[in-house]
Amino acid sequence: MTHPAATPAPPGKQMLSEQVYAHLRDAIMRGRYAPGDALKPQDLAREQGVSLAVVREALVRVVGEGLADRLPNRGFAVPAFSDRRWQQLAEARRSIEPVVLRMSVERGDVDWEARVRAAHHRLARIPVYAPGEGAFYTAAWAEAHRLFHRTLLEGCDNPVLLETFDRMWTASELARRWSAHRDPTRDGIGEHRQLEEAALARDADTAAEVLARHLTLTAAALSLPGRDGEGAGAGDSEGAGVAGS
Repeated sequence: MTHPAATPAPPGKQMLSEQVYAHLRDAIMRGRYAPGDALKPQDLAREQGVSLAVVREALVRVVGEGLADRLPNRGFAVPAFSDRRWQQLAEARRSIEPVVLRMSVERGDVDWEARVRAAHHRLARIPVYAPGEGAFYTAAWAEAHRLFHRTLLEGCDNPVLLETFDRMWTASELARRWSAHRDPTRDGIGEHRQLEEAALARDADTAAEVLARHLTLTAAALSLPGRDGEGAGAGDSEGAGVAGS
């Protein structure tokens, strides 16, 4: 028996859903919702002037990115600092990424070296924060940060491992932003410089060790004493730490 194809959503509804999704994602990333805060579809629909169906589509997307949870019989909420997923992600990244970096250092060619140097130069030159954008780092710096870490691993020449990195990086983004606020004295700039230097020196042991420590510090900051909402709201970016991993 042939089933009729699903009717695609009208273009207007798709556009509204995309707008609400972008607004919601940005609000979560910038700390306008504290860890553990409820995301109430009715309130969001009223604030954005759209239907509940449009809001639910947007919420499903942010859940898929790990930026929100869908709770049985309780609606949607921002994950909490204490959520085990952050430590599980950190454990997975510590188990995989230093190994891939070791492979990258051993296999990478001169072109890879040039890309690592260029990616670090870009990361070091882009301002982490921008006036008027709140306490969280800019989209431009976040992308330069991602590109530097990915470029370090690209010398491994294994697309499957790089796809695994991509998935874990996306899933870790919220924890990475929170971590920068929980540990504002952290020297992320120095850690990135050590990673570049060890990789280009072809010192696989040191590179893997530095990366493992880099990843550990990000997860550890989420366990520091403090209220779940502390440091996650909008505020003055001056003196805030730089996200690590």
